[in-house]
Parts: sequence; structure tokens; C-alpha cells
Amino acid sequence: MSDSDKGFTAKNTGFKRFYYASIYSWQGLKAAYAQEPAFRYEAWGSAILIPLSFFVAQSPMQLVALICTCLLVLAFELVNSAIEAVVDRAGTEFHELAGLAKDLGSAVVMVALIMGALIWGAVIYENFL
Repeated sequence: MSDSDKGFTAKNTGFKRFYYASIYSWQGLKAAYAQEPAFRYEAWGSAILIPLSFFVAQSPMQLVALICTCLLVLAFELVNSAIEAVVDRAGTEFHELAGLAKDLGSAVVMVALIMGALIWGAVIYENFL
């Protein structure tokens, strides 16, 4: 009896899995950019800050820290958007836990933005002031 007969579906492995995972990830990024204004703002901010980081940083560690803060904000915005999508899919009526989930997702993004501002501020202070 094959796996498909038992109700299992065969998963892709190796390069094929990587290929499809990359396509799904790209689709997720495109959807976030198209449907989430906050993600668009943060993507444009990162498009400015990441090249700027090459001029601000004076060491490889500073460069990595500056770039990673931008990527961290984008990553958490994607997680927040995923939480919101799942909550919205679950129903339109208000539920305290749904509101909490959305608020916590938003709080994660805010914390990442504060971390980014602190790291960028510290690097600029250390290098230029």
C-alpha cells in the first residue's frame, strides 16, 4: 500500500522543496506589499536605510546590526500580517482573544521598530558624535 493510499501526500525534498518554498515565500512578500500599507512603508524605509547603512557603519558588525534591524522589522510585520489574516478569516464578530492576538502582533512590530531606532541611534552616536 503506497503513502497516497494511506492518506499521506508525498512532500518534495531537496532542490525541488527549496524551489517551491522560494516561490511561496516570494508570493507572500508580493501579497504583503500589495495588501499591507504598513509593510509597504517599512519596505520603502528599508530600501533607504539598508544602502545608507553602508555609509553609516564603520565595522562589519555595525553593518550587520543595521541591516538586520531593517530585516527584523519586515519579518515581524509579515508575522503580524499573518496573525491578522488568520484572525480575520476566523470571523468578523468581535472576540476578546482575536483583538488580543492583533494587538500583540502589532506590539511585536512596535518593539522591533524601537530596537531598530536604538541600534541605529547608537551606531550613529558612536561613529559621528
